[in-house]
Amino acid sequence: MRSALYVPGNAPDKLAKALDLGADELIVDLEDAVPPDGKDAARRTVAEWLCSVRARASPRVWVRINPGETGLADIAAVASGAVAGFCAAKTESVGRLVQLDGALRIPEKELGLAPGSFGLVPLLESAAAVLAAPLLARGPRVVRLQLGEADLRADTGIEPGPDERELQYARSQVVMASAAAGIGPPMGPVSTDFRDLDRLRESTLALRRLGFRGRACIHPAQLGVVHEVFTPSSEELAWARDLIDRYEEARATGAGVCLDARGRLVDAAVVRSAQRVLGRLGVPVPADAS
Repeated sequence: MRSALYVPGNAPDKLAKALDLGADELIVDLEDAVPPDGKDAARRTVAEWLCSVRARASPRVWVRINPGETGLADIAAVASGAVAGFCAAKTESVGRLVQLDGALRIPEKELGLAPGSFGLVPLLESAAAVLAAPLLARGPRVVRLQLGEADLRADTGIEPGPDERELQYARSQVVMASAAAGIGPPMGPVSTDFRDLDRLRESTLALRRLGFRGRACIHPAQLGVVHEVFTPSSEELAWARDLIDRYEEARATGAGVCLDARGRLVDAAVVRSAQRVLGRLGVPVPADAS
């Protein structure tokens, strides 16, 4: 998924428009966007909206839930067949994921869903969470990780410069933890400046180079840039198809390597990168190179 657009759970007008804004996924927010005294009303608003939303391929709907017992109340109120899963704010331990796994079994049974139907996305928003990323990535129901950098900066005192290199360790940590656990690539953090699209493009390209394959957004204006960066270009697709064809021809002759169009040596590792490019668009590819 290239994009995930946050939508306040206490804004019926924004929820009504959200499905048609072009995001690959929606994250309906019951946490930061909703003041403490508005949680109950927001749950009712989201539950009513979900009644009108059928389960669909795109945009998939996630709900960001609060930490602690408040998050359990969020699940009880809004769990629905239209929800792909829940983004767990301020997750720091596998114990929290185990607790949420148990809580999600109840609505799955009530709704007649298969166990494990609801996914979990831990939001890593502290130093403790980043350091625990390898464990969190292997937690129950976890499909991907996501960084919450505003809280992380507040927790650590990190002050990013223009190129945000100060955040590279945390970003690389979640990429490596995700790959090691065999889950999806992490969703990149939001950019709060939705007016400076040139800077958004620059920072999103940097995230892509680090191994991210999508980014969370706070405003519909950001979606076009994020989709552009994370959608393989026609040149990339042509390169990937040509490389895989050459490699398959070489394997048919018993060779384990081949040459690309520029005469460079290609082995199985390079082919796996080409397979990922096609896989991002759902293009069928031969079995993973080995």
